Amino acid sequence: MAALQIVNVEKRYKSLQALGGVSLSIEEGEFFGLLGPNGAGKTTLISIIAGLTQANAGSVSIHGYDVVRDYRAARGRLGVVPQELVFDPFFTVRETLCMQSGYFGLKNNDQWIDEVMANLDLTNKADVNMRALSGGMKRRVLVAQALVHKPPVIVLDEPTAGVDVELRQTLWKFISRLNREGHTIVLTTHYLEEAEALCNRIAMLKAGKVVALDSTSNLVKRISNSQLIVRLARGALPDALKPLVSHPDELVSGNKYTLRINAYNDVEPILAALRESGAVIDDMQLQQADLEDVFIQIMEGEK
Repeated sequence: MAALQIVNVEKRYKSLQALGGVSLSIEEGEFFGLLGPNGAGKTTLISIIAGLTQANAGSVSIHGYDVVRDYRAARGRLGVVPQELVFDPFFTVRETLCMQSGYFGLKNNDQWIDEVMANLDLTNKADVNMRALSGGMKRRVLVAQALVHKPPVIVLDEPTAGVDVELRQTLWKFISRLNREGHTIVLTTHYLEEAEALCNRIAMLKAGKVVALDSTSNLVKRISNSQLIVRLARGALPDALKPLVSHPDELVSGNKYTLRINAYNDVEPILAALRESGAVIDDMQLQQADLEDVFIQIMEGEK
């Protein structure tokens, strides 16, 4: 049984088609990335998963529980960290987390609340009023609220937007631990280096539709955007290699060239051609394509 099953989900707002038949199956224990530009439908999809918005068509289930028909059971298995900083200004951090526990019918949850606060560096803020916290600390409390009932599925909607490096490191250390312990993580982020480092599998949304779905490594491999950068101490770039130059102005400006390659096997023929021409290499760097390159190509419709 999938941890999160999304089947042909559609959502319209009058004339706007926010989601146009999205289907995803996310397995238990996955660290799954949901990427896309602003307006792609990511937050709308999360709102439907959380039961805050109802789809016009299709279905969503969490551990087999439909988010509409079995709302209570589905919601109890889900923790969501929203983009927006939403908080009650009248309570302390601990009071906020205790109340959140109460919403899920949990009593005597103090030990887990203490552990969550410790892992998010909130212990020394436990008795501080929410309105007195910095934006980064409020973000930590939102994460703690989502985790307070130990949900098996955790959805993080831009959890590190506008926060400092320390919070990012603290958050990812804790979330990665939960993932190792079996929790399913769904992440949306504009920090593509985070997605590449953390997510095993990624779906990309564009205009409300899934335009790419694969393992992170396979997505990066499918792009022909790696580069070999060579600086010559002597000689010139042979004519046979000039079509590979990414920046044509380099042919005029000097002795440093950026050459497009598709695989490691392309490097040796390039070096052989340089040797045969009498060129001497002063420096050489191999730059591999990353998830950002993949994202840009897919969103521009090149792949």
